[in-house]
Formats: sequence, C-alpha cells, structure tokens
Amino acid sequence: MGNSVCHISDAISYIASENLWIEGSAIQQLHTTAALPGMTRVVGMPDLHPGRGYPIGAAFFSTGRFYPALVGNDIGCGMALWQTNMVRRKYNADKVEKRLSALGDSASADWLDEAVPDAWQNHPWRAALGSIGGGNHFAELQQVDSVSDAALFAQSGLDEQRLLLLAHSGSRGLGQQILRRHVDAFSHAGLVEGSDAARHYLAEHDDALNFARINRALIARRILDHLNADGEALLDVAHNFVEACTVGGEAGWLHRKGATPDGQGLVVIPGSRGDHSWLVMPKVSEVSLYSLAHGAGRKWMRTECKGRLSGKFTPAQLARTPLGSRVICRDRQLIYEEAPQAYKSVESVLECLVDADLVTPVARLRPVLTLKVSGGAGE
Repeated sequence: MGNSVCHISDAISYIASENLWIEGSAIQQLHTTAALPGMTRVVGMPDLHPGRGYPIGAAFFSTGRFYPALVGNDIGCGMALWQTNMVRRKYNADKVEKRLSALGDSASADWLDEAVPDAWQNHPWRAALGSIGGGNHFAELQQVDSVSDAALFAQSGLDEQRLLLLAHSGSRGLGQQILRRHVDAFSHAGLVEGSDAARHYLAEHDDALNFARINRALIARRILDHLNADGEALLDVAHNFVEACTVGGEAGWLHRKGATPDGQGLVVIPGSRGDHSWLVMPKVSEVSLYSLAHGAGRKWMRTECKGRLSGKFTPAQLARTPLGSRVICRDRQLIYEEAPQAYKSVESVLECLVDADLVTPVARLRPVLTLKVSGGAGE
C-alpha cells in the first residue's frame, strides 16, 4: 500500500498525492457527511470535489439508515463501453463529425418505438431514453493508444484496430424526480432501514438504476445506427447508487456518489474530453470502501469556467483538442464548463490509485470525437 491513502480519522480518509490537488471545501464536506447519524466511514477518491452539500467522488458507509441525498439526483449514472466494428485506419473525421452533428438531443418517437425494449415502452420517462443529457455527460469515440498489461488486455476481448464507444449518462430526469420527492418528505435525515419509506425508495432507486443502464445501451445504439455501424457491449458500471454491504464485519449501506465499484471487473476511468481515458482492472479493497475514482474530477466550478477561458478560446477553438480529437457541443456555455482545463489530469488520478494498490492499468484510450449536448443535469 502506497502513501496516497490519507487518514484524517478512523472514520474519514481520502486518496491523494502531492501531485493531486484536493479542494479544502471537499474535505470539509467529507467531515459533514461523516457526522450524519449512523455514518461510520467515508472515503474520498482522487477525483474528489465539492458538490451541493455533499462531496462528489466519494463512498460512504452507514448502518441503520441510508441517505438518498448521498446518491444524488442522477441515480444509476455510469459508464458503458462498446467495441464497434469501425476500423480505426478507415476513420474519416470529417464524415463522422458531420453525421453526428445532425444527431438530435433526443430520439424520435419512431426510433423509440423500434429500439426500446417492450418492458420499457410504457415507462413514464420513455421519451428520455437514448438521450445523453447535459452537465458532464457525454458519448465518445475512442481508440486504443497504448497497452500497459498485455495479458489483461488480451482477456478483455478488445481489438486495437477497432474504435470504441464510451457512453457516460444516467437516469435523466427520473433520478431527479425520485430524489426531490424523498428530500421534500424527509429532508436530509435519511431513511431508516426496513421502513416503508426505505423500501419505497429502494424500489424506485432500482428502477432508475435499470433505466440508466438501458439508456446507455440505447445511446450507443442510436449513435451506431447514425454511423451505419455496429458494436458489442463490453462493460457497464454505475457510479451513483446505494447498496447493502458488509464493511469491517458490520452490515450496512454503501453509498457511492461519483465512485466506481471495484468488484465488477474492468472499468474505464475517463479523462476530460481533451485527455485520455484509462481501462483498468480493480483490486477489491475495503480500504477504499470497495470503490474507485469515476473520472478526472473537477478543479474549477462551472460558474467560473467561461470567465477564465472565453478571453483565450472561442467555442470553435474548444471544439478541437490538443490530442487531435474533435468535440460536438451545441451549448456555448457548456463547452466552456466542460473544457479540459476545468478538470484534473486523469494521469494524476490514476497515479494515486496505482500507488494505493487499487488498480492495474490495462490500456490507455485516446479520444477521437466527443459528443456533448444540452439539456438535463450532470454531476
């Protein structure tokens, strides 16, 4: 175990290094969360940053009750990775950018009639399926840039000559509706396990988890359909949810808010749209509350991004990245809020996870084209 696990107390720790800046207000939010009734442990990941009252990029373990507010408004948000049949040497950047620029934010009713599974055709939020949403959500075509572990890469089923498609999205407005209803009724007091309210929330929570998973699959299908391409799902991992768990021999509830579970096999830790992503193999560890970083993590607040960047870059300039990839974003405010400069380096995040012996890097993935749209909330 390296020196990147910083223990503040028996209940509070975070994973960082001298090369990774963690905002003081995010650490304070760890303290705030640790003081909630029944909370026994909180762990901040290397991508830790302040949220609305509670930190993002963290895992929280409680007993006796759990807290919908710690899961947040985008229940089930996560990452899905697809391997496409698009060969990288035949990739035509101009052609693909033109096609995806014509893709609407939401799917058409006819497409939903054909693509949505029968069990979801009558869901109240059916119209949102297949849509990415705003905030930090995106879909990105990627290529394998380098392989760090040949054996694990071979086991993954990845082909270095094929383009990948990464979809990052969640339950859209459904999760927001669920959270609002429970916070209005119970504020931030949490729900006592076994109570009617707790059972009701968990049923809605699980519906939103499944909705988010189906949504990512439909996002991928919609993009691939638009490119006359096909693909195969390789992984789908959520990073906003709560589940029953045993920690230190004690049964309770593990909340993840922007934290990737370490027990589901390979996961992707994405960078910002101008940075690489990493495919890693987790090492299951109670030290990190069985969790990992879910991305690079913000270093600037959204409200300050345009002021910092608009004098240096136009939206058109931000649509081209230093790595040579392209960005499609129809929201002029969002393209500043989600600029690579607003995020930490994904390499610094990965370094912390490796130093803490929590992951084995498998492959570095290079962005080719990132699709971001407007509408909805992200983290």
